[in-house]
Amino acid sequence: MISWVAMDRIVERKRAADAAYRKQGADKVLRSDAKRLTDGELLAKLRSFGIEMDRPTLERLCDQALSAEEIAQPLLDQRTFHGRHEQMESDWIWICLSALWQRWFPDKPSFEALDDKMQAGYELRESGAVAVCRVWLEAWSDVLHILDKAGMQSIQEFDERFGGTQSLFNWIQDLEGELWNAGLQDRQFLTARIALCEEGLRRFRTDDDLMTENRRRAMAESYYELGEPDKAEALYRGWLHLDPRWGWGWIGWSDCYRFTRTEKRDWNRCEQILREGLSIAEVRDRADIADRLADACEEQGRTEEAAEYRREAKRSAETVKVSRSISSVGKVLRQKTQVNIGGAGLPLSEMSHLAVTFRGTTAPITRQKVGRNEPCPCGSGKKFKKCCGA
Repeated sequence: MISWVAMDRIVERKRAADAAYRKQGADKVLRSDAKRLTDGELLAKLRSFGIEMDRPTLERLCDQALSAEEIAQPLLDQRTFHGRHEQMESDWIWICLSALWQRWFPDKPSFEALDDKMQAGYELRESGAVAVCRVWLEAWSDVLHILDKAGMQSIQEFDERFGGTQSLFNWIQDLEGELWNAGLQDRQFLTARIALCEEGLRRFRTDDDLMTENRRRAMAESYYELGEPDKAEALYRGWLHLDPRWGWGWIGWSDCYRFTRTEKRDWNRCEQILREGLSIAEVRDRADIADRLADACEEQGRTEEAAEYRREAKRSAETVKVSRSISSVGKVLRQKTQVNIGGAGLPLSEMSHLAVTFRGTTAPITRQKVGRNEPCPCGSGKKFKKCCGA
């Protein structure tokens, strides 16, 4: 389901970029139209639809809902609108409620305010990761508040109710990446990245296994970068004791000693970890471990050794039985739904019909942020640089 705030943003952006659309959709009201109105004028708009609202009443409703949309939908369902113009005008009900919520109760997170903060961060990317993370950490605090308020225990459950411009599934991975980039400039963001990963591991235990593994790698990587290699060592040793077949666990552990931006690069330890992983009889992603060893040997000028590991990687890859499939979960896969709205757009009261259209369809998937040495998202079992990245 697409939320009303996401639809409002789609129309706002199209109106800004397309003069013909702007002229054709002039009677479509948007949240931006509420900015010029006083609180009294917003309340008067609500009264024009027979809705009496005051601050205590709205506060009580906000405490019971996660969004202004959840308050507005029952009010819209109770009314009959004659003609398209009346339907379009009825969008004022949600718009007024949303504006008043954010003006009167900014400390009470809503899906609309969260969506705004998420998008504000994306718009700040040219200004650098630090600027992005300052906004996004506020958004993460809102996410935690909403999760607790609604008693939700999974990202999927959150996204099914959120329906935002960006899904939590995608955004939380972007946040983790930006915290790493910001942490290279200011160490406090690495600490925040660790807290994000710990919270994710605690709250979202039923999430996809790859998401869990990636959070673990990000957390240990952050500890190492902060100058706590013993902590990173203890984490990886504990995880790999429980699951020694986690191939990318061995790779992530070894990468701490190879790609660190500190002065703690240690080729011997890097190779020792990779060889230990390669010695596990049924280790997953064996070819990737062998390739990683080959890379390490090449960088140190040991070409013959590197060639042998390349051959081992090839043999391992050839013996792997691959089932090719595309999943909508994981680190490198993204969920995307494209909506094309003609004319003046849709009234919010028609959104439920649009949602029905999307049920049962498969959203197109795009790839983003695929590391050269990470598993290819096509499911081949090869590294990205040797598969689709070639």
